[in-house]
Amino acid sequence: MKELLLLLPNLALLLGRLLADPAVPGTAKVALGAMAAYLASPVDLIPDFIPFVGYLDDVILVAVIVDGLLNHLDRDLLLKHWPGNPAMLEKSAAVARRFAAWVPARIKAKVFGR
Repeated sequence: MKELLLLLPNLALLLGRLLADPAVPGTAKVALGAMAAYLASPVDLIPDFIPFVGYLDDVILVAVIVDGLLNHLDRDLLLKHWPGNPAMLEKSAAVARRFAAWVPARIKAKVFGR
């Protein structure tokens, strides 16, 4: 549980650092920006006031973006910006992959232009 709680700040730092890095491709930055805008927006596909299910769309969106980043960007670049233990990045990748599996491949391919 402690690892899971530490994951969120590490992911936030990683995403912020990736946005600031000029070596990160524009498609990845657009996906990160769109994710941030959706998460900050009061309009959701599933309203957040519905217990548990309300946050499902947010969790899946984050998982698709994180999974896409982990597959699209060079692992050395990600590790350069990852503030935590590299093994935790791999655990994060496994969790993101499981959630992202719920989204059809053709939709995921459109996110990063593949």
